[in-house]
Amino acid sequence: MSPPSDIRAVVIVGLGKPEVKTVPLPKLRDNYILVRTTAVGLNPTDWKHVDGARVGEAVIGTRVGCDYAGIVEEVGKAVTKPFKKGDLQIVVPENLSDSQAASLGVGITTVRPSSSGEQQRIFIYGGSTATGILGIQYAVASGYRVATTCSPHNFEYLKSLGADAVFAYRSPTVLDDIKAWADGCDSLTLAWDCVASKETAKLCAAVLSRTKEGHYRSLLPVPEEVVRSVNEQVDAGFTFALGLLLADGRVKPADTEVNRGGKGLEGVLVGLRELKEGRVSGRKLVYTL
Repeated sequence: MSPPSDIRAVVIVGLGKPEVKTVPLPKLRDNYILVRTTAVGLNPTDWKHVDGARVGEAVIGTRVGCDYAGIVEEVGKAVTKPFKKGDLQIVVPENLSDSQAASLGVGITTVRPSSSGEQQRIFIYGGSTATGILGIQYAVASGYRVATTCSPHNFEYLKSLGADAVFAYRSPTVLDDIKAWADGCDSLTLAWDCVASKETAKLCAAVLSRTKEGHYRSLLPVPEEVVRSVNEQVDAGFTFALGLLLADGRVKPADTEVNRGGKGLEGVLVGLRELKEGRVSGRKLVYTL
């Protein structure tokens, strides 16, 4: 059966205004594949782009979404990877469902395991976000001691993933608590921000060493001057790298909640509101199509 000429998509019709629209099927370009989507996962970057993050009104008319799973329908003539019609678009272990596969995209391209000669410490802000959950596991698998923040009801969950210390992000003593864990913070030179706001960036910079070179990385770009206004020893950047340790169970996808507020793209609109209003913690919202 040939693909339809029209499809449904979540389109930004105005700043902060996503709607489900019927749109033409994109023309298959030579270096691309066409995928029939079976499930989509939501990320904070989705609602932030709906609100015009970084580019303002330039987002109007664009479509929303990063993470998905699906079946290959057509393969462009210049594609060099061995895709064929009927393949899964993302190769995942057999122990993962489509909904779990749809939770991985941005998360696994943002974190990667690395090797360290000694056990370094790293601070991860937003450990109960979907990417933070993966990041904790990657860091632990790479030999790091991890401190992170979340709501108290997720403390035990993040400790079960290997976090060495977990702190309440709303606690008035969170800064001092993290410094105490890091022995006065002079040994702490790495921070990874899974929320990426000016406020979270400043906290990350504040917990890092003021005598050694520090490194702050975030999921979305934060101006370096924001970080350096708090700690001149710290540089800033954002991460986008590859890696996966799923097949042997050493890294587990975030817990998924499927179809909160309804299935399909109408449910996605509900999920975007839930994310924006801070009602999602310790899990990834996924919607089946």
